[in-house]
Amino acid sequence: MALPEVTDDISDAEMDKILANATLAANFLKAIGHEGRLMILCHLASGEKSVNELETLLAARQAAVSQQLSRLRLEGLVTPRREGKTIYYSLTDDRSRAIIELVYELFCKET
Repeated sequence: MALPEVTDDISDAEMDKILANATLAANFLKAIGHEGRLMILCHLASGEKSVNELETLLAARQAAVSQQLSRLRLEGLVTPRREGKTIYYSLTDDRSRAIIELVYELFCKET
């Protein structure tokens, strides 16, 4: 896919839309730009997980996992679901999964 060209004759409305999208993309990238949050997204890419499951998978304390989940929730990347006393998290949409798959392809997959 080719990137669009921004030319001198672009309208103000089109430039505003590009800027708004750039802001959304930058916020998304900042949210996944922390290894703890990135690892949480990696685990959630395979399906819904409870906070306790994430603690075990990440070998991290509940407070640290909850802090990272809070940021991911604030950015709209994960969605919580409560079942009794247990809170489960899943990816909000396929954008995160697509990025995780790309990161895996570029940095983790052995060729």
